[in-house]
Amino acid sequence: MPSSPPPRRAVVIEDDPDIRGLLARILVKEGFEVTETAAGLPGIEAVRAVQADLVTLDLNLPDMDGVEVCKKLREFSDAYIIMLTARVDELDRLTGLDNGADDYINKPFSPRELRSRVNALFRRSRTSSPDAEAQDDLVHAGKVQQSLLPTEKVQLDGYEVAGVFRPCRSVGGDFYDWYQTPDGLHLTFADAMGKGMGAALIAATTRAVMRSVRYMDGLEAAFSAASSTIEADLDGTGSFVTMFHARLDADSGRVSYIDAGHGLALHVRSDGGAARLRPAGPPVGAWAGTLWHEAELDLCPGDALVVVSDGVLDVFPSVEELTAAVLQATLGHSSAQAVCDALLALAPAGSAEDDVTAVVVRRLADRSRPAEVGPGAGRTAP
Repeated sequence: MPSSPPPRRAVVIEDDPDIRGLLARILVKEGFEVTETAAGLPGIEAVRAVQADLVTLDLNLPDMDGVEVCKKLREFSDAYIIMLTARVDELDRLTGLDNGADDYINKPFSPRELRSRVNALFRRSRTSSPDAEAQDDLVHAGKVQQSLLPTEKVQLDGYEVAGVFRPCRSVGGDFYDWYQTPDGLHLTFADAMGKGMGAALIAATTRAVMRSVRYMDGLEAAFSAASSTIEADLDGTGSFVTMFHARLDADSGRVSYIDAGHGLALHVRSDGGAARLRPAGPPVGAWAGTLWHEAELDLCPGDALVVVSDGVLDVFPSVEELTAAVLQATLGHSSAQAVCDALLALAPAGSAEDDVTAVVVRRLADRSRPAEVGPGAGRTAP
């Protein structure tokens, strides 16, 4: 006699006992062995212990937010995750899906709806080869992401420019881009929410669109035109893009910039001070019809503009501690590339859970020094 397939295992993480019991009964009828937990931390341990195939996860838990639980589960489990919540705000939905959930159900829900969603997820695994497809997706996404790094040499009298990028285990949507202009330099630093090929393709679209407006006069007008195009491409994808875009006038040192939800750009001054550049609005694609307004800073001799990704921020408990570390790294090294390498070292490869990216534009204090550009223009760390 052929052996029967191993039972499917589900973990229900839900603090409401009535809803928890209903979920368990539905899943038992669908052939699952069910473990019930009422909070996030015991739910994480249950998923690890039983090697769950499916997790139903409430967004509002007594000990931690469901999105954080989802992030931690994705560190070790490839179980299907269905998030349940009474919140109807669209941004909550995007946040949940972007952090590893496979599906999302609003409360109240019907047993039939839950069964249909579960069966749809498991049909997906029977009709494809998920491991092979996922690996192929990562390989192709990685190639796309690598192609977004700038290859053009930048030779700006009195400035040095460097960047470094280290991908994490699951390819994301980080990229940076720069190119020289008659007046100076344009710089784009962005992160398309999500992982894999989807995020890489959104990043590629963003880069191409930002380059297409390079000749438009006025930063606000150019960014508005670009964001409208990007939003049209994002429509229906459940994603958005955080972005920092700047234009440098090399003669004056004036930097005009727009920060769309990135929030991790800093002006490091030669006198030992540092100021974080505040975002001018939400990420591109988060809310339709958003208008972003430009701001300015002056790069004096010895100053630097430093932009890092949230893969660096994740190492620190607060933005203030990140700012202090960036300040120390910038003032403690004599070249832009050395600063980038020091910033990369803040988030060791073995512990980083996200792409780690950094760009430094430094105005030289000594104009007699030659301008320096990081090796190969854009550099990928091993």
